[in-house]
Amino acid sequence: MKNNILFLLFILMLIGFSISVNAQDLLDKLEKEYPDNTEYEIATFKGTRISLGHSIENRRKGVLEVKAMNLFWNIPNRPSQSFVADKWTARIALEYGLSNRLTFGAGGTTLEGIFDGFLKYNLIRQVKKGKGSPFSVTLFQNASYRSNDGGIGLSDDFIDRTAFTSQVLIARKFTSQFSLQLSPTYIHRSSSFDEDPNNHFALGIGARYKVGGHISIVSEYYYLANPLKSIDTYDAFVLGVNWEMSDLMLQFQMTNARNMVEDAFITQTPNNFNLSDGNFVFGFNATYVLHFNQKKL
Repeated sequence: MKNNILFLLFILMLIGFSISVNAQDLLDKLEKEYPDNTEYEIATFKGTRISLGHSIENRRKGVLEVKAMNLFWNIPNRPSQSFVADKWTARIALEYGLSNRLTFGAGGTTLEGIFDGFLKYNLIRQVKKGKGSPFSVTLFQNASYRSNDGGIGLSDDFIDRTAFTSQVLIARKFTSQFSLQLSPTYIHRSSSFDEDPNNHFALGIGARYKVGGHISIVSEYYYLANPLKSIDTYDAFVLGVNWEMSDLMLQFQMTNARNMVEDAFITQTPNNFNLSDGNFVFGFNATYVLHFNQKKL
């Protein structure tokens, strides 16, 4: 009886050892196929916008971003009693992380009364170490509506006042100081004059260089392949400084753009970038982050 019990225990030990070995082999195979120790790059850009245009960055799940954007400029040959500038436009927007890779945002701009909403989805993440993608890819889709035609004679039809912007944001963090982004862009404007195209193709390029501490120099340029013909327009250019302070970011910028919604500043920038004839525009953004999930980024 005793020998039978020992033999049974021995068989159970062999079975258990065999199961353990097979389970470990399965785990090893799963780890090779689905490694959980992949390191991804973070903070390619410290904000959801490089300066004026969107970056690849999304807010994490449960995080709300409150953004106030301002642009100031003067009108040439116009007597003015303005303390700072002849003209000013502002945009107030909210952006919320629906998941760690999907962000929804909406905002309103005073110039031309533009209201817009967008979705951003982080499709591919740059791998820091090991095998994987050498860059990050984020998909961006925006829809906007002009409540004020700005004196250009838009009809009262709702669709005629809409525009849609699609972007593939492709970025790489080369070093802890330097990041670069390319932004192939397609814009559809529902209404235009006969000589103007409804569909536009543009390529944006943006960069960030950290100069030390929490200060970074940023720049953006948008090349428009088929501009408007009814009015003179120029490619949008931005040069700025970002100052990061925990949950608050301040952005200071010099630009020739007068709007802050993609379809407007990419296709309808009326001035070249210089300091004369009212072409200089000064911008100031403030971004504050609220952590509703009680977890810091």
